[in-house]
Amino acid sequence: MIARLARRTGILAASVLAASIVVFVFTSVLPGDPAQVALGVNATPELLARTRQEFGIDRPLITQYLDWMGGVLTGDFGRSYVTRDVIGPQLADRLGVTLWLVGAGMLVAVLIAVPLGTLAAARHRKPSGAVISGASQLGIAVPAFLAGILLVQVFAVRLQWLPAGGWTPPAQNPGEFLRGLVLPALSLGLVQGAVLTRYVRSSVLDVLGEDYLRTARSKGLMPGRALWRHGLRNAAVPVVTVLGLQLTTLLVGAVVVERVFVLPGLGSMLLDAVAARDLLTVQGIVLVLVVGVLLVNYLVDVLYAVLDPRLRGPA
Repeated sequence: MIARLARRTGILAASVLAASIVVFVFTSVLPGDPAQVALGVNATPELLARTRQEFGIDRPLITQYLDWMGGVLTGDFGRSYVTRDVIGPQLADRLGVTLWLVGAGMLVAVLIAVPLGTLAAARHRKPSGAVISGASQLGIAVPAFLAGILLVQVFAVRLQWLPAGGWTPPAQNPGEFLRGLVLPALSLGLVQGAVLTRYVRSSVLDVLGEDYLRTARSKGLMPGRALWRHGLRNAAVPVVTVLGLQLTTLLVGAVVVERVFVLPGLGSMLLDAVAARDLLTVQGIVLVLVVGVLLVNYLVDVLYAVLDPRLRGPA
C-alpha cells in the first residue's frame, strides 16, 4: 500500500510539472503583447519596451518559466498585467467560492444518484425502475446553465423563495450564504446526479447478478439487506471512477454556472481575465484548475485501494 501510494505521488508530481510547462507554453505563444494591452494602442515604443522589461516578458521563455514556477511554489502568482494587483490572494479567495459550489454540487449529485440508482437497479423490471431511468436520461440532456436559468425562473422570480444570484461569505452571514448556494448547487448537482444515477444503476445491476449475493439471499437475507451488507462496497469501486470524472466536470461546469448566478469564483475570474487578455492571470487560473483535476484523479486512485483490498499490493 505504501509503495503504491509513493508511486502514485511521484506520478502526481510529474504530471503537475508537465501540466505547468504545457500551460506556460500555450499562454506564452498566444498572439498579442501584454504590454500593448496594458498601455493601449497609443503607447510609444520606448514605453512599451520599459513595460515589457517591467513585466519580465523580454527575457527567454525558460527564464520566465523558472521564475514563474518558483513564485507559484511559494504562492506568488505574480501581478496582473492589466490591474497590477497581486494574483495569489485573488486566486485563493475565488478558489474558496468555487470549492463551495463544486462541493455542494457533488453532494447534491451523490444524494440523488446513490438512492435512485440503487432503486432503479433493484426494481429494473418494474414501472418505478423504468421511470427513474427515463428521468435520468432526460436530466443528462439538460445543460447545467439551462437548469440554472429554469431554477431561477421558478424559485427566484415566481416563488421568490431564494435569491437569483450573488454571494455572501459564510463567515459574514451563514443563513444568506446557504440560501445563495442552493440554486447554483442544484443546477450543477441535478444534471450530474442524472449522469451518476445511470452509472450507479449499471454497477448495482452487475453486483445483483453475482454468485455471492445469490448465496447471501439463499441463506435467508432479504434482498435489500444482502445488497447493503455484501454488494454496495463492490458496486462502489466503478462508481468511484465516475465520481472522479464528475468532479472534474463540475469544475468545468462551475465556470458557466458562476456567470449565471454572478458568483465571484474562479470561473468568473477566468472569463474576465480572458476578456481583458490578462495572460498571467489566465495562466495562474488554468494551472490551479489543472492541478485540481490531477489531485482528484490521485485521490480516486487512493480510494480504490481503500475499497478494494486486492489493489493494496505493489502496483
